[in-house]
Amino acid sequence: MSVLGADSTIRYFAHNEVRPSQKEMVEDAIETLLEDGFLLASAPTGIGKTAASLAAAINAQRASSSKLKILFLTGRQSQHKIVIETVRKINQRIAENESPLLVVDLIGRESMCKNVDRLSGKCDCEEGLDRDMRDQMRSALREKMFRNPMHVDDVIKVARSSQICAWSNSREAAKSCDILICDYNHVFIESVREASLPTMGVELDSTILIVDEAHNLPDRVRNGLERRAISRIFRDSRYEVEEHLERELEQIKKTGNELDLSGIEWCKRSLKHLENEMPKWFSAREKELAIIDSDDMRISTRSILDEIDSILNETIDNIPNKEYFQLEKLVSQLIKIRVEASDDDDENEKETSCEKLAFLITTCCQYRDSTALVLVFDKIMDEPRVRCFLLDPGVISGELFSSCRGAILMSGTLFPPDMYADLLRIPNERKITIREYSSPFLSERRPVLIAQNTTSRYTERGEKNTLAIRNHVYELVRNTPGHVALFTQSYSMLDEILEGDFLPWGVRIEKELPRMSKRQVGEMIQRLYQRRRLKEKVLLCGVLSGKLAEGVDYPDNILDAVVCVGLPVPPPSARQDALRDYCEDRFGRDKAGRYSSHQPAVNSILQAIGRPIRKGQDRALVVILEKRLMNRPYKFCLPNSIQSIKTPDEERTSRHTKRFFQRFPEPAIGNE
Repeated sequence: MSVLGADSTIRYFAHNEVRPSQKEMVEDAIETLLEDGFLLASAPTGIGKTAASLAAAINAQRASSSKLKILFLTGRQSQHKIVIETVRKINQRIAENESPLLVVDLIGRESMCKNVDRLSGKCDCEEGLDRDMRDQMRSALREKMFRNPMHVDDVIKVARSSQICAWSNSREAAKSCDILICDYNHVFIESVREASLPTMGVELDSTILIVDEAHNLPDRVRNGLERRAISRIFRDSRYEVEEHLERELEQIKKTGNELDLSGIEWCKRSLKHLENEMPKWFSAREKELAIIDSDDMRISTRSILDEIDSILNETIDNIPNKEYFQLEKLVSQLIKIRVEASDDDDENEKETSCEKLAFLITTCCQYRDSTALVLVFDKIMDEPRVRCFLLDPGVISGELFSSCRGAILMSGTLFPPDMYADLLRIPNERKITIREYSSPFLSERRPVLIAQNTTSRYTERGEKNTLAIRNHVYELVRNTPGHVALFTQSYSMLDEILEGDFLPWGVRIEKELPRMSKRQVGEMIQRLYQRRRLKEKVLLCGVLSGKLAEGVDYPDNILDAVVCVGLPVPPPSARQDALRDYCEDRFGRDKAGRYSSHQPAVNSILQAIGRPIRKGQDRALVVILEKRLMNRPYKFCLPNSIQSIKTPDEERTSRHTKRFFQRFPEPAIGNE
């Protein structure tokens, strides 16, 4: 239907036409947000979730008697551009008697500033710039940002040409904006939230949250509290303290100013004592691990806290009455330590040893009597290690959702949405709307074939199974006019399948590697377009839940088909056992397996098969090489919208593929 003359529920819709599923989602969201509630929307790719969620949130925002800010939270930078373009279109359509929407697009400081000094925490973006000139230039950029919504890349470009700090300027602009686009971390990671939201004038009780790709949120919250420490962390932390202390002493010599370094000196002595004594504790755990003949084991959170605290108390005469007083004192000193980054530091490693140790102790103290956190002992390269994992993201997210004025959580794989309401502890005393929206084109333009003669079940693997997988892939690639994506449950399985020369002649392989950078992924995607212009086929190879299978957009129908191999069910481990036990205690036995293992595995496949379909006119064939998906318990983890077709062997796959691409031939090449 046309938006012109339509009811007010879509007055802030970005497009001329609104699809039935979009209108339904907008109406549900507005009704829910006006009651300060929560919409959990399982909405397939292509129905236009971004436009629908923004239309609803803006409507609720402007209907409110208090000034609300919309936080659009997304983990994908590609989504930032989509949000900016959508808001631009809304502003073009907004009524003349209404003010346009003011938007700020924000990413991490390391990406927005040219250089950030680890010691001082300052950047050099405005070095040498006169203060009055800086204020004038910042004001001009903010005015430009608000005149027409700007993507963060454009903000960075303008800021650097003017020698001003894009990050500081955007945080200042956020105080006045209507919509702030940023990462989940700004809300759901405590250290980031406390450092960013108050500075930007954002109060959660005055915000509406839109959580994009919300199926990722439980793991993002869990990962925010994941801590690890190898046995030599006490030695490495002492080295950093000594470096910090030397620099402070040099500063005293230069300036003549007296500094109280007694706390740092105590920290150095304490770490030396821990360095000498803690290996005994690690050695005892290694012996326990050997006795049970396992790769890892759960340990008591208090066991390591008590050991460290006991060692620290050995250095004092009067033991404090307050529990873990010495531990808190150690943490307070560790977080003050600043050291320079070495040239050979891993670019992804941002935490110092002191920070790692401080965060581990703090997290363990916070959850010392809670089953929501598990401590795992294992070895990496013969180095004993302790890791802590948050089992229940709801202990963090529940309180935060309770604080906000309402939220829309949406994803093509937010399935089943009530599971995410449970995991995230969405406040059930407020209105909760749970919806699964349909796509009118997916069943026809994205058929799903499920092979009956292949599996990744460990007990059934072998040459015959691998050959069957290769045969399906061969027939799919041979009969597909363009590029095909192949996603497997692990890198080792991918390597096994790609062994030997089994693909049709001329097909090029683009293979994902562990720890690929965003730049490398972007370059790989661009090569798909180059090969399509040359009429060459590419087999794009990656892993389920990897960078190519999630979080990457493939516009212009650049992928003609997707094949997924296996079910990425988590292998047995101390962490996984703890997660299942926790889910059983909290949700009951019937839900424990689904919440902890089965549904996450199936959802990783659903994410992968959603890659090629980005809009209504796209088409792609999906082949899933895993017979277990047709059996309990996994078949109940598939949405009703998945209309699957059984394929008993590669010959049937070949025939289905030929018929599909005869019906939907190769799309026209757009502006690439």
